[in-house]
Amino acid sequence: MLVIVVENVPPRLRGRLAIWLLEIRAGVYVGNYSARVRDYIWGQVEKGIGEGNAVLAWRTNNEAGFDFVTLGGNRRIPVELDGAKLVSFLPVEEEKDVL
Repeated sequence: MLVIVVENVPPRLRGRLAIWLLEIRAGVYVGNYSARVRDYIWGQVEKGIGEGNAVLAWRTNNEAGFDFVTLGGNRRIPVELDGAKLVSFLPVEEEKDVL
């Protein structure tokens, strides 16, 4: 099982993902493919991401039962702590007043 979530990506990429995966919500794609096909699909995301961002999660044989990778700018970033992959949040950028 794999899940890809995309935000602010070009329509062309969304269309390509819809060829292989089922879009269950806007920007949320699911499917059940081998690691080889998963890597190919993620390669297509890397090529077509533009200014957007994406996350890929898949079932694997580790303590958590899944793994994930991210791509593009987002406040959530993956970090590894004692062998466990967690998500850290970057601080919110404050808007500066221009006078």
